[in-house]
Formats: sequence, C-alpha cells, structure tokens
Amino acid sequence: MDLILWRHAEAIDLELVGDDMVRTLTAKGEKQATRMAGWLDRQLPDGAKIWASPALRTEQTAQALGRKFKTHAALAPLSTVDDLLDLVHWPHAKGCVLVVGHQPTLGNTIARLLGLAEADCAVKKGAIWWLRYREREGIAQTMVVTVQSPEVL
Repeated sequence: MDLILWRHAEAIDLELVGDDMVRTLTAKGEKQATRMAGWLDRQLPDGAKIWASPALRTEQTAQALGRKFKTHAALAPLSTVDDLLDLVHWPHAKGCVLVVGHQPTLGNTIARLLGLAEADCAVKKGAIWWLRYREREGIAQTMVVTVQSPEVL
C-alpha cells in the first residue's frame, strides 16, 4: 500500500475569519497547491483514492489536482492518527491513497509509521510525504518513497 500525505497549502490566518473550517488559501497557497498538484498528477497511479479534510483550505488544495476526491470528518483539524489510519485502512488497502490534511495529524502519522517520537516530524505547508508499506521476509516495513515541497519543484 502507498500512502501519500499532503498538507494543505498556505491559508489565511484564523483571526481573519474566526472559523478554522472556512479558512481559504492565500495567493501563495494557490501557487503551492498548483505546483504540487502538477507534480502529483504525473506520479499518481490511475485509480488512486483521494481523501481530504472537510476544511475549505484542504478542499481547495485537493481541487488543484483536478481529480475526484471525497471529504471525511476523520481528516478534519485536530483529528487523530488512528482516525486517519482507520479511514485509509493502513496498511491493508490495495493501491495508493492520497490524504489532504493538517498538522499535527499528518506529522504524527508519519512519525508513528516510521517509529519516531510524534513531535519529531513536521510537514511544511503544501508538501507531501509518500510512504509505502511492504513485507520483506515476513517483516513489516514502512519506506519513505519521497518527500516533496512545492518550493523545490
């Protein structure tokens, strides 16, 4: 199974709208989302499942990809690692799953899957971490396939 974790791109400050769920992308965030979406579209296999948080900024980030996606409350701000992993059926789902979500949930998920302390993994706005589950000689492994940031694409 491949699991791609994509943090939403840069969004306006909470103080400007008062409701975290309706924060929109900034102009810089729109550029970040477009740049990363272009790279992702070339890499994603056909049939990849795409999930996004119901927060507006994550939906806007996912829309930049131009593929169908579903939203789910299990990916909302302050959701848990277990919520995310249950939704995507890690590690037993077939194929590739892309999740567009938030910090600290994405970083905590990466940390857990790689055996790090939860506070040890931050994900930059607009960046992706591509992880792969495999078994080698009966031993479960999580590999990092790639980490990409829109600033370097």
